[in-house]
Amino acid sequence: MRKRLILATLIAVWLGACSDEAPSLKAPPVRVEGEIVTLVDAENAGFLKLATVVANSGSELRLPGRLIWDETRTVRVFPQLGGRVSSIAVDLGNAVKSGQTLAVLQSADYGLAQSDARRAAADWRVAEQARERSRVLREAGVVAEKDWQQAEAEAVRAQAEAARTSRRLAGLGGDGDGSYFLKAPLAGTVVERNINPGMEYRAEQAGAPMFVITDPTALWFQLDAGEGDVAALKPGEPIHFSVKQYPGELFKGRITRVADFVDPQSRTIRVRGEVGNADRRLKGEMFIEARVELPPSQALHVPAGAIFLQGDTRYAFVEEAAGRYRRQKVDAGNEHEGWLDVWSGLKAGDKVVIEGNLHLLKYFKPQAGARK
Repeated sequence: MRKRLILATLIAVWLGACSDEAPSLKAPPVRVEGEIVTLVDAENAGFLKLATVVANSGSELRLPGRLIWDETRTVRVFPQLGGRVSSIAVDLGNAVKSGQTLAVLQSADYGLAQSDARRAAADWRVAEQARERSRVLREAGVVAEKDWQQAEAEAVRAQAEAARTSRRLAGLGGDGDGSYFLKAPLAGTVVERNINPGMEYRAEQAGAPMFVITDPTALWFQLDAGEGDVAALKPGEPIHFSVKQYPGELFKGRITRVADFVDPQSRTIRVRGEVGNADRRLKGEMFIEARVELPPSQALHVPAGAIFLQGDTRYAFVEEAAGRYRRQKVDAGNEHEGWLDVWSGLKAGDKVVIEGNLHLLKYFKPQAGARK
């Protein structure tokens, strides 16, 4: 009997303890009502970080890029014929004139071109003689009209072939001993040389040009812009940029072209411009950072961390009171230097959550599932 009484007493104590714990287990850490999430204990909101929505008073867009040669003043020199390099006349940094010899190749192909030109010239002479004989005989009534016409056509063909091979030989440049002279197509400075004495070159092979000649007093710059930056980048607009080689100094250029397509891999758009380089301090392939001044707009500015995506919609959590936050739909634009443009949904002075918003967002998931 005594054992039963002790057992009943223990069961009653255990049930009483369970009943005391039940209310604390049922008390939720937050309360969600529509778009409002409220922390039951506002003092526990210390894990949230807030920022103030401010007006857009203008900003600066910074874009990475590099300097490249002005392609309108640059030529990459490839030999038109194969051969072995026997001598090199210029080196890196040398200024050259149009038509100046860059290198000499011993070329069997050039000898063949000479042979073709000489044979064509000889055929033309023979055809001219045959045409003259045919003309005399035609006037004497000895040959038929069709024979004269055939001789006339052959002479014209031989003349055209002789002119073609002669022009090709003159364009190649060379000497009677089979030496082929590689010449500069335009004046400029040798900025690249990929040739050594004794190197064998085949005209049909793919590879780097033997020489790159350009005018280094004018360069192009090439930028990689985001899709949202295109509106601020227009042909004809001035642009400033810096290079790490000259800290604290800004160089001025001008945008000349904005690409018509977006790179599908990087989702960037190529922007090209030109910059003067009379003192030749800037060098091709230098990395640059371009700076574009963005004027004030009607958009508001918030830190990028304040905006999050749920489904296809952008939201921000706005603090209405201590521990009370409203999930607010927003229309946000582009990010610049860690800030986002917001066009609707917020007003200047609003306090928005920039750290911890994803923790608040998770309490909306059961509600969203219930609506489904």
